Amino acid sequence: MLPNPETKYRRFTTVSLPDRTWPSKQIEAAPIWLSTDLRDGNQSLIDPMDGEKKHRFFDLLLKSGFKQIEVGFPSASQTEFDFIRSLITGNLIPDDVTIQVLTQSREDLIRRTFESLQGAKQAIVHLYNATSPSFRRTVFNMEKADVVKLAVAGATLFAEEAAKQPNTKWTFEYSPETFSATEPDFAIEVCEAVLDVWQPTPDNPAILNLPATVEVAGPHVYADQIEYFCRKISRRDSVIVSVHPHNDRGTGVAAAELAVMAGADRVEGCLFGNGERTGNVDLVTLALNLYTQGIDPKLDFSDMRTVVRTVEHCNQLPVHPRHPYAGELVFTAFSGSHQDAIKKGFAAQEKRNDAYWDVPYLPIDPADVGCSYEAVIRVNSQSGKGGVAWVLEQDKGLQLPRRMQIDFSRKVQEISDRTGKEMTAAMIWQAFEESYCLADAQRFGLVDYEDAGRRAPGQDRLFVGRITVDGQERSISGKGNGLISGVLGALKADCGIELEVLDYHEHALRKGSDAQAAAYVECRTADGRTLFGVGIDGDVATASVKAVLSAANVASRE
Repeated sequence: MLPNPETKYRRFTTVSLPDRTWPSKQIEAAPIWLSTDLRDGNQSLIDPMDGEKKHRFFDLLLKSGFKQIEVGFPSASQTEFDFIRSLITGNLIPDDVTIQVLTQSREDLIRRTFESLQGAKQAIVHLYNATSPSFRRTVFNMEKADVVKLAVAGATLFAEEAAKQPNTKWTFEYSPETFSATEPDFAIEVCEAVLDVWQPTPDNPAILNLPATVEVAGPHVYADQIEYFCRKISRRDSVIVSVHPHNDRGTGVAAAELAVMAGADRVEGCLFGNGERTGNVDLVTLALNLYTQGIDPKLDFSDMRTVVRTVEHCNQLPVHPRHPYAGELVFTAFSGSHQDAIKKGFAAQEKRNDAYWDVPYLPIDPADVGCSYEAVIRVNSQSGKGGVAWVLEQDKGLQLPRRMQIDFSRKVQEISDRTGKEMTAAMIWQAFEESYCLADAQRFGLVDYEDAGRRAPGQDRLFVGRITVDGQERSISGKGNGLISGVLGALKADCGIELEVLDYHEHALRKGSDAQAAAYVECRTADGRTLFGVGIDGDVATASVKAVLSAANVASRE
């Protein structure tokens, strides 16, 4: 890289718009959406889609709610032409959906394009030619007048060809390609010349699409260009202003949002931002950005995993695991502080009196896009007690007391540090069973017990039980002021295990008459060690007995 890049790169000249109004605007409703996945997206693939993939993608777009779909460039290849014909002749286009096709301003291409649309109920035909100085000078060797003449010739032929098919409802679209790098007044001049040919009306408007074919400046500059254009273009009530942002500077989404604030009515883009170079603007992110602001995007991504799988199959490109709203890891926290905040946020959300979503680190409820809460928190060496506790609660229904969370998270972190790997839910449960001696073949195991209860006011409670000790069954008994203290007394008298209970918690694992219960004890040994035990049973009293035996197993092992 150059130490002085100004010697090679010129700063883009911005639009003079000191009275711009878009910064104070808010988006109040979804724009008109146009998916160009089957055209702009398809042309950018290493292996363009075949007929099967095109039809599968088209079906996905319909299910997602798109009402305008650019389906191809019919003059580019027979494959493109045949696909469009199959949609029309197969009656595969719903009455409320309009297909769109694209053509350059060349007579043979335009005639072939209209040929592909014979029999369509309604269609948008999209005309374009490049208008920026670089393209005029370097690519086409044209003057401004030549560019205008080319656009007018194409627009005129559009009108002639459409007149030959009066049973189709036609909408015309024109793009001054490379609009973002074109002098604003010249872009308006070309568009005005096209409108003079088409003579749009409020009942039959034309679409003027203003592409950021290449992002040449920040999204605020693009917004200025759009607002300037909307102010200056004539017949504004007969024009749908559309934008087609690319993502060369990584600000395609921002450019589209600011463009809508600046007056654009329509946005063209692709699912997950596929397209040439760095891609088109991402319609999934745009739509769900609106959704998180309480605005109906008029698109449905409630089954995001199916959307991702379909797009990956058709495009043969992966969706990045950190892709907004759609990636496998976008709702996942590994960091301990993040996990703790999310866990507390979910708990608070359940207690809130209003329905508004307010969970730290999660701008959208994962369930709204078909994602499970189990994937929200995943555990590795960076995780803390909240993350480990969340996984156990979601996977097993266990609600560990705070000090037990700390104890167990240390054990999990040791395993993760040692292995260098993420801890899955199954691995965490195995570690939990091993840590608190829940698996079979422990030193102490419960066979049966009797709880005689208090025989008279002020008398101790008698516990009589049968347990296994190192595989051998043994009867034990003990007294105390409650069931747990009776078990402790029996263990001390008959097994030589002396424990003092410091804390006790219990809860149901699930609702209903058949719910199991979990009990947790925090104990101190005779030599001052603190340890924990847990018991799970259909009876809460039995669960508490098992929790004490769990603690005894931990004490005898350590």
